[in-house]
Amino acid sequence: MGRFLTVFTALLIALFTLEMLNPVQEHVIVPFTELLAQLSAALIAPFDSSVIAAGKVLRFSDSGFAVSIEAGCNGVEAIIVLIAAVVAFPAPWRARLLAIALGFIAVQVMNVARIISLFYLGDWNMQFFSWVHLYLWPSLIMLDVLIVFIVYLRYLTRQPSTRTARG
Repeated sequence: MGRFLTVFTALLIALFTLEMLNPVQEHVIVPFTELLAQLSAALIAPFDSSVIAAGKVLRFSDSGFAVSIEAGCNGVEAIIVLIAAVVAFPAPWRARLLAIALGFIAVQVMNVARIISLFYLGDWNMQFFSWVHLYLWPSLIMLDVLIVFIVYLRYLTRQPSTRTARG
């Protein structure tokens, strides 16, 4: 447990530091966030043609209401926590990489649902939007990370090679 906590903490510090570097923000985080806005708009478009994305902003073309996907709202921090937990836990690298890839997808599917729901909530009621944005969705996203990690641990306990390697 001590090794896990040490590696987990060191990875969190390293990955959060890396994320904050200007070149990483400019070439990875901001384009990824813009992609989330585009994906959200594309998913909404068949149902609501008044929604457009510009950069990291999702807005209604008719009313002008908009939300901007900022740091902390793009799921990157949740993915960092997941990566740190998965890498810190001793397991074969193939299993770790699979967990990270599938976890990334699970977190981002939930995050896109978050973005779309907040977009419509904000247009409907800003007080409700604020509460859901600040309290409900962050909890659900981190719960998603926890569930992915628990499923990963359960997967590992069912693998013959990891059961005998624990000794």
